[in-house]
Amino acid sequence: MTSNLHLRGIDSTLMGQLKKQAMEQQISVNSFILQLLKQSLGLTTQRKLAVYHDLDQLAGTWTKQEAKSFLKNTAEFELIDKVLHRRFL
Repeated sequence: MTSNLHLRGIDSTLMGQLKKQAMEQQISVNSFILQLLKQSLGLTTQRKLAVYHDLDQLAGTWTKQEAKSFLKNTAEFELIDKVLHRRFL
């Protein structure tokens, strides 16, 4: 059996965060709140993987030339060191 609940007193800051988090997970605000309640009450065993956004501002900031230069300068790291390779075979 399911029930409905009306929640009062949600300020704009809280609502903004609820909407933002729900949008990031591509779910409705209602589904997100249900998920939060179940997790906080220990009613779910599903573990959520941590998603970090601390480097987001760096993503996509290289020019094509910078990316090409980086790949050129790090290409040797893709090569197998023949001496080490023989040692571990």
